[in-house]
Amino acid sequence: MSQSTSLLGTETASMRDYLELCKPRVVALMILTSIVGMCLASPGWIPWKIFIFGNLGIALAAGSAAAINHLADYRIDLLMSRTKNRPLPKGKLAPIQVLAFAAILCILAMTMLTYFVNGLTAILTFASLIAYAGVYTYYLKHATSQNIVIGGIAGATPPLLGWVAVTGHIAPAAIVLTLIIFIWTPPHFWALAIARVDEYAKADVPMLPNTHGIPYTKVNIIYYTGLLFTATLLPFAMNMSGWIYLVCAIGLNLRFLQWVIRLKRSDSKAVAMATFRYSIAYLMYLFLALLIDHYVC
Repeated sequence: MSQSTSLLGTETASMRDYLELCKPRVVALMILTSIVGMCLASPGWIPWKIFIFGNLGIALAAGSAAAINHLADYRIDLLMSRTKNRPLPKGKLAPIQVLAFAAILCILAMTMLTYFVNGLTAILTFASLIAYAGVYTYYLKHATSQNIVIGGIAGATPPLLGWVAVTGHIAPAAIVLTLIIFIWTPPHFWALAIARVDEYAKADVPMLPNTHGIPYTKVNIIYYTGLLFTATLLPFAMNMSGWIYLVCAIGLNLRFLQWVIRLKRSDSKAVAMATFRYSIAYLMYLFLALLIDHYVC
């Protein structure tokens, strides 16, 4: 598919194409962490309006940011095998359609959060959207090899947003949950960057393996994974969780360390990709452990 065809969006778009713009799997993981933030903030049942409209609003905002990311990166996506079949590179959607879709999602999200949740949640959600879709996607991603480290805060906010949706204020416990995702982000993405190092080089994206080399990146992955191990003990240390979470967190972290050490010793792109996939499962199970622990202990 040529670039000119992509600009015109000549192929027929479907609802599935619009859904793909939202990166639904990523958003689903974000909403899991938002739900955990809500549950940990509430000693009892969460009001149904807060739960439904809060999570829906956060999801729509995340989908809007993801769509803008597709729009900003479609020329890069044309050059990478992992992304060349996305709706924009394939010409199924035109840039103006993607922009309009992102704007609609953003308006719906802000309306829901403002009228059915609270103003602070709406403000923080909008700030996260701007930080990811604007600052990270249009600037940091192409400006520095530390793009993921600096920009990671934008994608780490869902548990904070969930907490604020219930309480109306920011609390240290909510910041701890955000900190966990923030520290998790670099080893997660750097493992993928190692697996796709040639494609990122072709697309001229300054990921750490391309600017500083794979061995240096592997050392940084180990460092951040160790830091993550420490951060995930904070919920137990701060009486946010009990023994169920602690045991699960230790087990998940030991397995993560096993993967990154294996990655350090291997030149296989398959090992890097497996480490990336485990990091996704790691975060999902870690927050599920927090949720289960909250209602059992």
